[in-house]
Amino acid sequence: MKYQVLTLDLDGTLTNSKKEITPPTRKALIHIQKTGRILILASGRPINGVAPLARKLELEKNGGYIRSFNGARITKCSTGEVIYNRALPHDVIRPVFEEVRTCPGVDIITYTDSEIISGIGPNRYTMIEAGINKMAVRTVSDFPAALTFPINKMLVPGDPEILEELMPRLQDQYHGLLNIYRSEPHFLEIMPRNIDKAYSLHRLLSSLGLSAEQMICCGDGYNDVSMIEYAGLGVAMANAQTVVKESADFITRSNDDDGILHVIDLFLR
Repeated sequence: MKYQVLTLDLDGTLTNSKKEITPPTRKALIHIQKTGRILILASGRPINGVAPLARKLELEKNGGYIRSFNGARITKCSTGEVIYNRALPHDVIRPVFEEVRTCPGVDIITYTDSEIISGIGPNRYTMIEAGINKMAVRTVSDFPAALTFPINKMLVPGDPEILEELMPRLQDQYHGLLNIYRSEPHFLEIMPRNIDKAYSLHRLLSSLGLSAEQMICCGDGYNDVSMIEYAGLGVAMANAQTVVKESADFITRSNDDDGILHVIDLFLR
């Protein structure tokens, strides 16, 4: 068996436009795990936003992994053990917060294991993020002081035109310290330096005694490019952004046409 690991992005890849895993895809993903393949769910979401899909695909029973926060944390589903955890430098949290709150209408948030912490006050984009991850929002009066635990990611939800102006300011101030980019027009991500989907996958594969050549990675968005280029077989969805398709070894069907099932049928049966 050449390919031993299948890594999947979630939205636009594993799930269809209704945010669902189709029954044939679910059945096939459970089957390949029972034949010894390792399934990894790779997302920018916090672990609570990924866990329901992991349970649906039985990763806990079959030795799968969740790679959350775009790779800043890797969790072994069978034990809940965090096997890799990269946090933001604590001394940047307050100055970043002070810069962000000068911008009109934005919020700044981070995540505990059970809730979203809002530092300024929820806006409509904060509530979109809460809905995606099915997490409650709690506003705190002193955001930096409230963050007494390792922070894998901060997110600035706000109007796109405001974030377009804020992003280069923060990038200039924290060049070499932080990775700052927009995952959506209304979401500005603030991540530890040198964190992307490929880097964390390399760390995980090394710990398992496996190589990139033994892995298939599937995705549709810009933040999937690094892992698609890293994998032995990099797969873009038919609905993927052009830059993703250009980086891929293979283009499968769309997420609304069981594109992941097509990959399994071709390469993992």
